[in-house]
Amino acid sequence: MIDLLIKNGKIVTHDNEKIADIAIKNGKIIKIGKLVNLKSKKTIDAKGLHILPGAFDTQVHFREPGNTKKENLKTGSLAAVAGGITSVFDMPNNKPSITTRNLFMKKLQTAKKRMHCNYAFYFGAEKDNIKEIKKVEKIKGCCGVKVFVGSSTGTLLVSNHADIEKIMRSTKKMISFHSENEDLLISRKKYAKKGRPLSHQVWRNVDTAITSTKKLIKSANKSKKKIHILHITTAEEIKLLLRNRKYVSFEVTPQHLVLASPDCYKKLGTYAQMNPPIRGTRHRNVLRKTLQKGQIDIIGSDHAPHLKSEKNQTYPNSPSGMPGVQTLLPILLNEVSKKTISLNEVVKLTSFNPKKIFKIKNKGLIKVGYDADLTIVDMNKTKKVLNKDMKTKCGWTPFNGMKLRGWPVGTIINGKAAFWNNKINKSVFGNPISFN
Repeated sequence: MIDLLIKNGKIVTHDNEKIADIAIKNGKIIKIGKLVNLKSKKTIDAKGLHILPGAFDTQVHFREPGNTKKENLKTGSLAAVAGGITSVFDMPNNKPSITTRNLFMKKLQTAKKRMHCNYAFYFGAEKDNIKEIKKVEKIKGCCGVKVFVGSSTGTLLVSNHADIEKIMRSTKKMISFHSENEDLLISRKKYAKKGRPLSHQVWRNVDTAITSTKKLIKSANKSKKKIHILHITTAEEIKLLLRNRKYVSFEVTPQHLVLASPDCYKKLGTYAQMNPPIRGTRHRNVLRKTLQKGQIDIIGSDHAPHLKSEKNQTYPNSPSGMPGVQTLLPILLNEVSKKTISLNEVVKLTSFNPKKIFKIKNKGLIKVGYDADLTIVDMNKTKKVLNKDMKTKCGWTPFNGMKLRGWPVGTIINGKAAFWNNKINKSVFGNPISFN
């Protein structure tokens, strides 16, 4: 007797697709193929649907501890599950910042039996907490080390490249970077004009990004250390990164692929404000072309919710960041329906590449013996993104009103349906993720 049988779905991996059944027992995939005469406690008929390896969102801010009025580990994970995301990497710029082993362990404990998807947490780097990095790097549920080279939300900041290289040499763990030049951010602050959100991209201009990314690539090559650069936004950085693949992988957000200045600022005002900023169509076009060519490593949402009351403050007093964990996959699936990319490419961006880059154990593939994390999608489903459907505590999305084709309809976490037919099963919980 098996626990779950998923029948008649089209299995899509990073390199092929086939119609097959999947048998699941004790949270693991135990058989794949034309399965007959199998007794199962539960059967899902996935005819006409595509089954993908469980999707990762490798960049979320679930705001716990310290800012739980905006979001918490529970509500953020509900939004993830409703968007077909089976696993998340959550960021350390909390209150307090997660910069000691004790705080890291406390956060892991807080997630237990509260998060509805699988989870791993980043450890926050400071210039003098290398000893603490060593204490957490092998702990189950630690996805890597996060370094803010430029200041954003929270107090984490390591802007000196001698300190950054010291951190690079100190750990075998993946180090992910928020790449903006802090000196330039300080000297250019005068360009942030009161009441003018459009000036956000003038303040945090292309130079603030490219000068920082150049230095990070140089440091990675010098240290022979693999690093990952988050939310890349500029045409100049893309050109540079594609020439420097040996030690550097990179990530782009859905919002930087589909929104562009000045239109998004005119329409959304401070709701379009994030770091690094949404830029003009020249940059968006290069990001989209890079997506089309299959040259982006990972798409991560940078889900960074703030309450409407906070976002309604006059710029630049308004906080930077927008929610996105629930809309990451619908945005990408819509690109498949527009024939910008293939469904295999979506698998690469959201499960195969995260698995490979971060050395994730037993996830990211549909394979016998692997964890039964699956994302089931309906490529014919068309509907609008609406604020009222968002499970995030902040209750809004920058994509409100956007009509998309291709939607997640099922999220299987460790062999259990956490989301099916528009309903979340709140009795399903995720586990901490293991890494090699």
